Amino acid sequence: MAEPTWLIYGATGFTGRLVAAEAVRRGLSPILAGRNGDAVFALAEELKLPARVFTLDTPEDVRRGIEGARLVLHCAGPFVRTSRAVVDACLDLRAHYLDITGEIAVFEAILSRDAEAKAAGVALVPGVGFDVVPTDCLAALLLQDLPDASNLDLAFAGERGSWSAGTLKTAIEAMPSAGAVRRSGRIVGVPIAFDVRDIVFSNGRRTTVTIPWGDVATAYHTTGIPNIRVYAGMPPQQIDQLKRLARLLPALRVTAIKRLAQWWVGRTVKGPDEKTRATARAYLWGRVWNDRGLAVTRTMETPEGYTLTAIAAIECASRVLADRVKPGAWTPARAFGAGLAESLPGVTVGDVLRGV
Repeated sequence: MAEPTWLIYGATGFTGRLVAAEAVRRGLSPILAGRNGDAVFALAEELKLPARVFTLDTPEDVRRGIEGARLVLHCAGPFVRTSRAVVDACLDLRAHYLDITGEIAVFEAILSRDAEAKAAGVALVPGVGFDVVPTDCLAALLLQDLPDASNLDLAFAGERGSWSAGTLKTAIEAMPSAGAVRRSGRIVGVPIAFDVRDIVFSNGRRTTVTIPWGDVATAYHTTGIPNIRVYAGMPPQQIDQLKRLARLLPALRVTAIKRLAQWWVGRTVKGPDEKTRATARAYLWGRVWNDRGLAVTRTMETPEGYTLTAIAAIECASRVLADRVKPGAWTPARAFGAGLAESLPGVTVGDVLRGV
């Protein structure tokens, strides 16, 4: 059976290239797409894949660009600026939509379109990368362990990892918003570095700090747990620097300053090198507890975050193309099951620890 027509938009970005290479490694032939014609055609020639060039500037541009595609895997952030146009076109053209966002506002916007997705007969699945496949699955597993959980804490810590330019541009786009948690089912803003705590991962104890990770949105949709915090491992000196950064956040309300900061990131940040991506690990931890004081803890280990993103995104796209997901707007764990992360190569889940 011939492979359905599908495309990767943003294929020439740092993460998009990794996703495209993973597709080729798995014997798939997506159309590579983006707005920079020279870069798109060069990569397409390198990987021996078809290419399309189009912008997201107008609805007509997007519709022409994805016409005939059964699925779009969107990798061009910041998604708060790019996702709406692609989702709209996918719904109009009855094409499935997946992306690798980690942005709370984007998750909330896309997951609110469940009825539209069902009417169009397509799946909308945001966050099919490191944001948020492993943490979303960890949250779902913890709910199975303690079905009446009312509180959920999630945490992750990298090993020798670094951020890509695209990830940092997305973080800048969200500013001056500093932090977010979920309380009583509602997302609420909190100060930057709102809470600091030590957490014991499978590789040892790490200092962590609250961040506005995508699970503040998605874990609620996956589990219904009303109180959620997400922490990231960070050295204490960096946490102190993060708190001092709070004084500069008001300046990022000015669009020109925000764009200048993103330009500088694009010129200076390269992301983790190939050796790091191949050898580093990411460590995850999750804990739920209920109103009776019962608690359950689990850990997980995965490949380095960008490596995991490429693996997870292509696996999820493959499952959607194989009609293994019902129409609707889904978190990864709801679309593919709590075992999705554990099914990926290099991912392991620790034993259940009760009462801790």
